[in-house]
Amino acid sequence: MKYLHALLAAAMVSASLGVVAHEGETHPQKKAGPVTKEQKDWGIAGDRKAAQRTVELVMTDNMRFTPDKIEVRQGETVRFVVKNSGKLMHEIVIGTKKTLDEHAALMMKFPGMEHDEPYMAHVAPGKVGELVWTFNRAGDFDFACLIAGHYQAGMVGKVKVAATVAKNGNGASQKH
Repeated sequence: MKYLHALLAAAMVSASLGVVAHEGETHPQKKAGPVTKEQKDWGIAGDRKAAQRTVELVMTDNMRFTPDKIEVRQGETVRFVVKNSGKLMHEIVIGTKKTLDEHAALMMKFPGMEHDEPYMAHVAPGKVGELVWTFNRAGDFDFACLIAGHYQAGMVGKVKVAATVAKNGNGASQKH
């Protein structure tokens, strides 16, 4: 009975993260089609043509991203071009530390989990993937490879989103 409760709990968390477990399957490349724009704590899916800049990230089998620290401005839409220079499948998932920790724990239990959200890109060995994200909230966020064992080995990075400064009616600056 405890196993059934644990399985149901994992299924409910999986559903809330938009993931489905399929035994023995590997992560597919991102499918083309309309992107669901859902506001997250770390931003919202962006439009490629609205991207103000492109950030190139490289993922390697030494479980690292290069670069592993990125700075953006609040409201900026960034196109990430993600190259997997390794021989293993890698991914990038943007989120908060809490959401990445929760998702990584699920990936350890269900390593064949299939998911396709606009804040993640799965990249096969030797291939290049893309992710477009609008960082419309200021703060410190994270990105990681959540494939079982990769996150635990330190395949993580940081995104610092600097608050935009706007002028109020008196001409004084205030942060948003």
